[in-house]
Amino acid sequence: MTATASKAKTAKAKTTTQDVQKLRIRVRAYESKVLDSSVKQIIDTARRFEATILGPIPLPTEIKKYTVNRSTFIYKNAREQFEMRVHKRLIDIVNPNAKLIEALTNLSLPSGVDIDVKMA
Repeated sequence: MTATASKAKTAKAKTTTQDVQKLRIRVRAYESKVLDSSVKQIIDTARRFEATILGPIPLPTEIKKYTVNRSTFIYKNAREQFEMRVHKRLIDIVNPNAKLIEALTNLSLPSGVDIDVKMA
């Protein structure tokens, strides 16, 4: 194989990968049940517009732990521990159209659900 043939193959591979657009949706919530219902709403909306969906992919749960003294002054050994869990899901929509993006922006989701949408 010559050098020009290999360059042509790599150039062709680059153009095919650039043609594919992805809408990457990252959903976060404190409660997993609320998160799963929100993800189901997003997937149902995407399926209505016949989009290709990859996911939902569960990402690692982020756990934040806090230790607090029970008393203000004495009794240093008496402490309480609290933790906050943030559940995350990732959804990829391949080659979204304008109507799908508009439908996703108009989607009403419950409070406590955070959404990040990026074009990749």
